[in-house]
Amino acid sequence: MVTAAKTTSQILVHMGVAFATMYVVTGSVAFGGLAAVLEPVCNVIVMPMHERLWARISARLQPVPAGA
Repeated sequence: MVTAAKTTSQILVHMGVAFATMYVVTGSVAFGGLAAVLEPVCNVIVMPMHERLWARISARLQPVPAGA
């Protein structure tokens, strides 16, 4: 239950920041709403690529075991 509440809170904060930033920059509620919707969609698309990139970086930085 706490995990779901935390996740929901994070999503709402992201959407709120995206809306507020775009509204301040453009003065448009429509563009603010568009940014609030597109930001989570872009995160869903980009985050798996980001995780794979960091997994590859971490694998390269692992020390080679002795005798290998």
